[in-house]
Amino acid sequence: MIKFLPVILAIGYALLMWRFSVWRTAKMLDQESQPLTDPAITRLADRMAAALDIPTIKVNVYEIEAVNGLAAPDGRIFLTRGFLNRKARGEVSAEELAAVIAHELGHVALGHTRRRMIDFTGQNAVFVMLSALLNRFIPFLGIWIANLISTALMARMSRRDEFEADAYASALLVKSGIGTAPQKSLFRKLQALTDNAGAGVPAWLLSHPKTEERIKAIEAAEIRWQAR
Repeated sequence: MIKFLPVILAIGYALLMWRFSVWRTAKMLDQESQPLTDPAITRLADRMAAALDIPTIKVNVYEIEAVNGLAAPDGRIFLTRGFLNRKARGEVSAEELAAVIAHELGHVALGHTRRRMIDFTGQNAVFVMLSALLNRFIPFLGIWIANLISTALMARMSRRDEFEADAYASALLVKSGIGTAPQKSLFRKLQALTDNAGAGVPAWLLSHPKTEERIKAIEAAEIRWQAR
């Protein structure tokens, strides 16, 4: 039991940190967001709600300039003010932002928040165990290698979630009559919109799949649907 104490403590610490992060995120979103009122986007959200057979999809605007969409741990969906500013300048369309909403709905529907909590605690446990093992043979470098391995593992799990949310979004966009074209066109724009975030970082350390891989997965799903 004693030899497993560091792992148990690491898992406990990770759970506490996750809970604190969820609380802090919810508080920040409450203070810095407001309901979305853009009629072009809300009409598309209503079409997706009808496809899901639910009364409405509530979308909020997170008042930051970064370009992003997010699903809060409590299931709320957010677009950032930066994304809406890009729409106002004609850089993205209402349909492309509907694709973002559909993607974030996928994270909620597929339970990715809970899964990420499990992944996060697992990552910490792996880091502690690898650090203890590697430091016996490679002092000083052991911690660095353990961090690299656990980070790569977490990134791989995150990419899995992104592919799943993409697939959910594609199905919802098709069912609501919007189609996947806006989803794919937004992916092609995202790297420029986010100032080439991730450029130069090895693919196995990226938390999101490469644009080409995401589009290829969507098109493969479309081929399967057409064959039915």
